[in-house]
Amino acid sequence: MSSILILIRHGKSVWNAENIFTGWVDVDLHDEGINEAKKSAELLKAANIKPSICFTSYLKRAQHTLDIILKELNLESLPVHRSWKLNERHYGALQGLNKDDVKNKYGDDQFLKWRRSYDVPPPSLDESDNSNPNHDPLYKEDKGSLPLTECLKDTYERVIPYWMETIEPALDNNTTIIAAHGNSLRALCKKLFNISDENIVQLEIPTGNPLLINLNNSCKITSASYLDPSRSEKLPKIDI
Repeated sequence: MSSILILIRHGKSVWNAENIFTGWVDVDLHDEGINEAKKSAELLKAANIKPSICFTSYLKRAQHTLDIILKELNLESLPVHRSWKLNERHYGALQGLNKDDVKNKYGDDQFLKWRRSYDVPPPSLDESDNSNPNHDPLYKEDKGSLPLTECLKDTYERVIPYWMETIEPALDNNTTIIAAHGNSLRALCKKLFNISDENIVQLEIPTGNPLLINLNNSCKITSASYLDPSRSEKLPKIDI
């Protein structure tokens, strides 16, 4: 098996632009995010890359990013597999709060722990909160098992089983695109690049810039690069 994997973080969302913790709140793309999605399609077209199978989350900012890409590539008929396992990390009671306000209230150290540490979750969302996903019909099949807060470790523990059970078996000779979120993609990159718990906090994933990964027949990375070098972030060293 050899395959191509494209990871793309959704384009800038409305709450990204307003510096608000988003998590599982289902906000849509900002105008800039729409343009980023269109630019992503242009980059894929220029590189002559055509996805053949697609995965995304339950959140519309990721879904709409993928929709725009597929439309621009004339691939709207491709099957799209959706799962909440690819959702953004759940930011608990921080969802809907301005990041600067949280930092000013709790201090830089606590803010950094909640936002970037591997295993420290933010305060939990109250079960009675209207945004509790267990009350949302969209998640009815998993009602009662959905998170009310998550750290990156928690996100990893739901993303990777989905990767191994559902996505990895579909990779063979396919060009697979995953349109998801900063933290669900960081979780996936942690596994693919074999990044330690300590170093994963340093990995940044830009919005709307396709990360092209070539995988060998052992599902190991042979090469990886962002299609837009001007907006790329540093990638971990690949052990070949």
